[in-house]
Amino acid sequence: MVMRRLTLEGHAPADAAQLAKEAGAEELITVGDLRADADGPDAQDDRRTPDQGGAPLTAPPAVLGDRGRGETPAEAGPPASGSEEDTMRRGHLRALPGGAGAGAVATLRSAPAGPTPGRLSALVDAALAYNRTSCDALLALGPDSDPAAWWTELVEPAWRRVAERTVLATPGEVPEVVLATAALRALRNYTEEFERAIVEAGGPPANHPSRMRKIVLVFAAPDEVVPLSAHALAAALAAQGSMAKIVTGPASTHRSVELVTMVRPAALVLATTQARPDLDVVHAVHESYPELPIFVGLRRDAAASDLPFGPTVQQLRSFNGLLHEVLAVLR
Repeated sequence: MVMRRLTLEGHAPADAAQLAKEAGAEELITVGDLRADADGPDAQDDRRTPDQGGAPLTAPPAVLGDRGRGETPAEAGPPASGSEEDTMRRGHLRALPGGAGAGAVATLRSAPAGPTPGRLSALVDAALAYNRTSCDALLALGPDSDPAAWWTELVEPAWRRVAERTVLATPGEVPEVVLATAALRALRNYTEEFERAIVEAGGPPANHPSRMRKIVLVFAAPDEVVPLSAHALAAALAAQGSMAKIVTGPASTHRSVELVTMVRPAALVLATTQARPDLDVVHAVHESYPELPIFVGLRRDAAASDLPFGPTVQQLRSFNGLLHEVLAVLR
């Protein structure tokens, strides 16, 4: 439960596992009792500790994921948002030794509270009204912001809502362009401030060889109108101290292989919002560099049948899953 909560809050699986192992037995028993209280008295009896005459304390199947499908805790997905059980666990795990916000792991960012429904609605309204000033204010990322939560909880839902609207516009008015421009501006400002803070703290600049050793190449799928998810992923990787470069412009299979040859990335990512993206780049790079880890964001399993078969090519169904797996490879 500790590991699953931390991964859902944006931590890499390896870090979440370490923090879970560092949690004391008493805290873990408390977590189990908390879950038992939510499940009812019968479930609580089954979760008594061995010295109390009960079965050994184990995490409930709903937390571990569906073992029949072979899902890991991170793949099992979050519990229903807003549930009483989720609220109790979220509050308790932040109080655990080594949990989110612990001073012992200062390099990890704890995900801030997600945007309110009012902020999401206001952003959609501002985009439809072509109000650039309001969009900029609503999308601004502070120094302690989490780009992953910003994307999954605010920008992506707003993008979907705006794309579903049918509007009567005058020449030069495109709601999606207003929203995309504000989002890209927010990411650029955030990244610049983040890099400036690293240098001011005595760290190496972005082009320093020590930071160029493990670059992640982020490709957008061909015909992606605006590759917002690729930019958001690169910013989320930067927030975790990793270097990511987004491939923009035409990227034929030949040119993509040339880029990989020159850059020698630690991983390659195809970020897309398309249901069935063109995967020619993935096939070409995998054929030339079969040992290179390649991660493809595909929410629909039907599209995964088009992926090349191999242990280094992975399909991820969510943005956070994509982020976590890339970070695990880099670390």
